[in-house]
Parts: sequence; structure tokens; C-alpha cells
Amino acid sequence: MKRNPRKLKWTKAFRKAAGKELTVDSTLTFAARRNVPVRYNRDLVATTLKAMSRVSDVRARRERAFYKNRMRGNKERTKAEDRKLVEENEHLLPKEMKVQMAHDAAVAEAESMEVEPAVVSREETLVQVRQPGLKQKQKPKQTVRKRLLVGGGVEDEGPAGGGDMDVD
Repeated sequence: MKRNPRKLKWTKAFRKAAGKELTVDSTLTFAARRNVPVRYNRDLVATTLKAMSRVSDVRARRERAFYKNRMRGNKERTKAEDRKLVEENEHLLPKEMKVQMAHDAAVAEAESMEVEPAVVSREETLVQVRQPGLKQKQKPKQTVRKRLLVGGGVEDEGPAGGGDMDVD
């Protein structure tokens, strides 16, 4: 089955077309094959071997710089993606983590406003999380408590606040 090499991600053609590898570099011309027979010359072989090692060093340095330049904004991008994921799925976090996140956000806001972070306490962040202007959800008449297990999964604890009841 014939395939376009520029569409197969593992080919050199794809990597060069997608900008993932150096395409125009003088060190790449040294790797080209030459079909011209040369009479053996000891000095020529010695200089060729020296040149080959220097060319490989230069190529490695250039590839490293190219890679660093290509990966420059990755840390900020992944951090932003992680923050967005946490914000979208905040309801899955335990309460302590929500309070901690709200506290951290309040401290960061205080720092940006050039206020001492010691002024902001955990109680104040709790108030910010609850937001008194918004209506709280009405609790259903009977709730069922569930416990998250460390290995994964959920375990029922029974009705909330009821505990175990003995029936005689």
C-alpha cells in the first residue's frame, strides 16, 4: 500500500515538513553520499575524520538549540491547561482542597494588590467560597453518604447522620 511520506508521522519528510527538524543546515550536506572514487590518502582520511567529528558536534549543538527554541512556551502552556482543567472540574475536589485553592487565590490577589498576605485568613476565604448573595442548593430529605476509597471506587456508608441503627 502506497502512502504519502509527508503524512506518516514517523518519516523524515513529515518531521521536516511539520517543522520538527532542521531542514536547511550546512551540516546536513556533509551526510550526503558522494559516488566519486578517491584514491587513498592518509592525510585526507585523517582530516576527513576530524571534520566528521566536528560536524557531528556542530549538528548536535544546533539540534539542541532548535529543540529548546521549539519547546520554549510548553511549561506555561501546560500550566494554563492544568489550571483550566481544575477550574472546570472543581466540583470533584474534596472540600479541604477547595478551601485551600480559594485561600491561595485570595493570597495571590492580595499580593497583586500589594496588600500583606497575612491579612487574608482561611475564614475569609471560606466566606468568599460560599458567596452569601447566591442561593445554596436545597438538600434532599434523605442523603446517602459515600466514602472514596484510596485504590479507587466508592463505598456506601448509609444514610447521613443516621449511623447504624439496631432493629430489635
